[in-house]
Amino acid sequence: MSTFDSTKTRLETLLKDIITGEIQLPDFQRGWVWDDEHIRSLLVSIARSFPVGAIMLLEAGGDAKFKARPVEGVDPTQATLDKLKKLILDGQQRLTSLTQVLIFREPVQTRDHKKKLLQRYYYIDIEMALLGQEYYENAIISIDADRIQRENFGRDIKLDLSTPEKEYENFFFPCNQIFNSDSWEEGLNNYDSNHGSKKFSRYMKFRTQVIKEFRFYDLPIIELNRDNKKEAVCLVFEKVNTGGEALTVFELVRFVA
Repeated sequence: MSTFDSTKTRLETLLKDIITGEIQLPDFQRGWVWDDEHIRSLLVSIARSFPVGAIMLLEAGGDAKFKARPVEGVDPTQATLDKLKKLILDGQQRLTSLTQVLIFREPVQTRDHKKKLLQRYYYIDIEMALLGQEYYENAIISIDADRIQRENFGRDIKLDLSTPEKEYENFFFPCNQIFNSDSWEEGLNNYDSNHGSKKFSRYMKFRTQVIKEFRFYDLPIIELNRDNKKEAVCLVFEKVNTGGEALTVFELVRFVA
């Protein structure tokens, strides 16, 4: 009898299940912060409908009763253990990054190439994105927590996205509105009416070309069922765990509830 299944799941569904606590992390997963470059590259891949690798989940409730915790940033009072249905064995960094970028309204906790801690919001330059997929790497940007990009050693403001009005004016779309853009679109439409601009029609092309890719993106899922023994699950995790410091099988077993 097979001890796993493979399928595809809509990205938005996975992220919602993470927020509600249906999907959590086994406590042996060490904390990890993806750097800014990796996060932007991930967003570009999804926007271009490129594969970003399979996610491996474990059905909760079997012999492998691991202690669990919510994905970083998820409210633990909402993601309680009684809601737990699946554990993330592989894909922690991707799912954590996408949850923070696409769902949360707070800035994303990340790092630069020198491992310096950063707080970033992620945006898409609408006009640049409309030029074609080959421009997405430059169109998808990150910006400081105050949503202001500076130059000349911080003395001059290069880009100001600190308010929705500034977002409309500069025509940059916030990535954390991708799955729920109604309010932002209404604001852009009002901006057009008040300023005599015609940005909304351009935005609708962007919505079809870019936002739709995120909303209909499917991730391949490998799901281990609850019949797997804890030793087998630990061995699988040891094989797929390539980020951070690897854990031994003996260390993993110690995290069983």
